[in-house]
This record gives sequence, structure tokens and C-alpha cells, in this order.
Amino acid sequence: MKLDKSFWEDIAAIGSQSPLVHNITNFVVMNNTANALLAIGASPVMAHAVEEVEDMAKISSALVLNIGTLSPRWVEAMLLAGKVAKQRAIPIVFDPVGAGATPYRLKVCQQIIEECRPTIIRGNASEIMALIGADSATKGVDSTDSSESAIESAKQLAKQTGAVVSVSGAIDYITDGVTIHQVEGGSAIMPRVTGMGCTSTALTAAFVAVNSDALEAATHAMQLMSYAGYRAAQNAQGPGSFQVNFLDELYTLKP
Repeated sequence: MKLDKSFWEDIAAIGSQSPLVHNITNFVVMNNTANALLAIGASPVMAHAVEEVEDMAKISSALVLNIGTLSPRWVEAMLLAGKVAKQRAIPIVFDPVGAGATPYRLKVCQQIIEECRPTIIRGNASEIMALIGADSATKGVDSTDSSESAIESAKQLAKQTGAVVSVSGAIDYITDGVTIHQVEGGSAIMPRVTGMGCTSTALTAAFVAVNSDALEAATHAMQLMSYAGYRAAQNAQGPGSFQVNFLDELYTLKP
């Protein structure tokens, strides 16, 4: 994979600015996503108490809303932080984990999109298709649809919401509703490691914190996932060693 000059400019900006990325995310991935952000030079904070999320959002460079482990109190926190970020033009990256798996998840997704107006929506094919009411096949929080099958849904969702939509899969597709970027690479081990999609969401937030072009920022994040995933797999014996190698690849990334 060829990584162009603008990619490396974003990497350098993340390293020099160390943007504060406020994550309201799920219990499963907090450690993974925080370590990934630290590895590329960003500054993660995991804050979800309704008593502080507005204040934390105000001082952040980007906000991640991830509904992986839902509860009413966390939904309230996401809406509070999201509204503050929207008012202050702080970029929001929304991960609709498991959208369509239950009516409650889909309702929460629709509420977050409507009230917070995310800058970028990043999900798997089934999640993106569910958000526009298309027929999709989800297995819990996992997609059983190919990323290619969600291209038209992604374009439609981008046009409806004004957000850049990033669809992860064997091939990643990123669109603003008109332009479509495609990212190939990665490794077949990646779906065997929990939280890789959520990690790409967190990294997307770091990129959009330093790059106001949301389409380019989202594309760079998926390029990073693909590049680091491919390299990490070269010496991995399985999912366990892959996770360690992946973090090391993020940390040692150089032009």
C-alpha cells in the first residue's frame, strides 16, 4: 500500500499536537482503543459520567460515541457530550455497533444521528445498511454482509446525514455521498480480534482532530488500520500476538 504525503502529514500532526480524543465507548474495547491512540501520539480519555461529559467534550479535539455496551445512562451521556461538541464544531465520530440487532440499538442510533449530527459514521456493512432501513444480516454485533453490498447504503446515509460514512470490511469504503475512496489490505486475523472496528473508529477521531477534511481523515485512518494490520500479521502466531504486534506497528510507524 502506498501512503501519500497527506497521510504522513496527518501522522506528524497527531504526534505534534497530541489531540485529546474523548471516548464514550464500550467496556470491551476501552483498553484496546486507548492504547492504539497512545501509540500514534494522541491523548485518549474515557469519560462517560453524565456529571462531567459536557465539560470533557468542551476541552476535547474530537469525540467518539460508540454504543457497543448500551445503557440508558450512557445514552444520556452520549447525547449531552454530542450536543456540546456539535455546538462547538468539535468533530464527532459515531460507531453504531450492532445497529439493527435490536430495536433499542437502532432507536438510539437514530437519536444520536439526529441530535448530535456526527461528522463521520464508521461501521460494518450490516450496521450501515440498518441505519437506512435496508435489508441486512447482522449476527449480534458482527456483520454477515460484505462491505461491497453496503456501498449504495453508505452513499445514501452520507447524503441524508451530511456525514462521511466509513464502511469497514475486507475492503473498506469511505464516502461523502459522491466521492468513494477504497482501502484494501489488512489481514484475515483482524476479525478474530475483538475491538478492531472500534479501534478504527478511535483512530478516525484522532485523524479528524487534525484534518478538517473528514473524507480524507477517515480514509487515512482506514489506511493506517490496513497497513498496520498487514504488517502485524507477518510475525503473528495468532490473535494474541497479533494484538501486540499491531500496537508496535502503530508506535513505530515511519515514512
